[in-house]
Amino acid sequence: MATLMIQGTTSDAGKSTVVAALCRALTRRGVSVAPFKPQNMALNSAVTVDGGEIGRSTALQALAAGVEPHSDMNPVLLKPESDRGAQVILRGRVHGHMDALDYHAYKRQARDSVLAAWEALSTRFDVIIAEGAGSPAEINLRENDIANMGFAEMVDCPVLLVGDIDRGGVFAQLVGTLALLSESERARTRGFVINRFRGDLALLEPGLVWLAERTGKPVLGTLPYLHGLLLDAEDSIGRTGREEGEPALRVVVPALPRISNHNDFDPLRLHPRVALTFVGPNQPIPPADLIVLPGSKSTRSDLQWLRAQGWETVIARHLRYGGQVLGICGGFQMLGSAVHDPDGLEGAAGSMPGLGLLDLETRMVAGKQLRNVMGRLLPEDVPLTGYEIHNGVSEGAALAQPLVALDGREGERMDGAVSADGQVMGTYLHGLFDRPETCTALLARCGLAAADAAVDYREHRQRELDRLADTLEAHLDMAVIEELLSSGSSAAAPLR
Repeated sequence: MATLMIQGTTSDAGKSTVVAALCRALTRRGVSVAPFKPQNMALNSAVTVDGGEIGRSTALQALAAGVEPHSDMNPVLLKPESDRGAQVILRGRVHGHMDALDYHAYKRQARDSVLAAWEALSTRFDVIIAEGAGSPAEINLRENDIANMGFAEMVDCPVLLVGDIDRGGVFAQLVGTLALLSESERARTRGFVINRFRGDLALLEPGLVWLAERTGKPVLGTLPYLHGLLLDAEDSIGRTGREEGEPALRVVVPALPRISNHNDFDPLRLHPRVALTFVGPNQPIPPADLIVLPGSKSTRSDLQWLRAQGWETVIARHLRYGGQVLGICGGFQMLGSAVHDPDGLEGAAGSMPGLGLLDLETRMVAGKQLRNVMGRLLPEDVPLTGYEIHNGVSEGAALAQPLVALDGREGERMDGAVSADGQVMGTYLHGLFDRPETCTALLARCGLAAADAAVDYREHRQRELDRLADTLEAHLDMAVIEELLSSGSSAAAPLR
């Protein structure tokens, strides 16, 4: 077993896409490979084959490697619930809730989960491609680090450092990061990857020569900017709407402070006839045909934010004029008459009135529901796939008219609700738009012609992963990558 770690000079430097590309490229060469992210902080997550929960970007990397996502691939997942606290998930299961200082002290214990997961993967795969988090130069977080160099030192693996040239200052990023590492950490940093380059490489060449001479580290590749790349983001929302053409359907989504799994909407970003807009704090709310309330890690807190931002009034007017509303997971819970959290699972214990658009109430209960599911959209009877990641049980008369029927060992299970007039819909399912049949049927309810077919997002993911791997193989020195992997765990092995 060999491990190679990809770290970045900043958040969003391109670590996740480089790891995904390496996983796909090595898999195509016949290598048994698994992704690994020791610690991740994200609200976009996926359900694993063993019934756990990991970061969405790691699940995408598993797809790139052609393997089922497993809890061992992301042993520590932090899901922020406020600016100072997060739900802590260890090897796929909820461990508890901690504020930032408590978790910083807990990292010594979390280290055991990280090592146990890495060792378990090591028995099942030939190669592990690990991904760092943020930057290894975050001095305040270096004590008991398990996310970056702390992990690399524990398992004695080589590291490649990725810098994003598109945001500017890439030479300062790389040299500055290296300068803030310890001597042993600099030694195991075997080279650089420059990401998102636009232009003539000849203009960059003098800088690459200077960088190698200044640091003694080679630039193993300069990866071009990939226009239109859209894959499951780790956390940032990114591009929010169509860039060309006239839309036929306007979809508006509030960018909740604790929005979760906003990758639900990636298929709508790609739809040729849909204009998708995320609306952040204090931004004007544009006219819409469909308003979607997304998932939330803190349902009552985000519902309070919605009201403060004027969404309740906007939604009421939107419905009076014949618009549609869809709630997903936490957004579904908001559509009911009340949300109760007697045990304080998502903040202070208490209750809050919902938007009152569906006749149901939700009670938060311990024990997160984690399922990958298949079923049918009702009443169109088109197939769907999705996944559940939620706390809470909803009850009420509205559930008598469900949105979907889900397959189960004991027969069908109903989920979600639809109002009597059909204008308000809700479900606990994420991934509702991924299948083109389901997406097309749902948007047809909102007035989009059935002929305006949706993109098959499952096939889109595979094409984009191949595109990433093709780009990596064309611009990265794969011979050096293979040498690093074949040289074992010694970070001191010389490069050719």
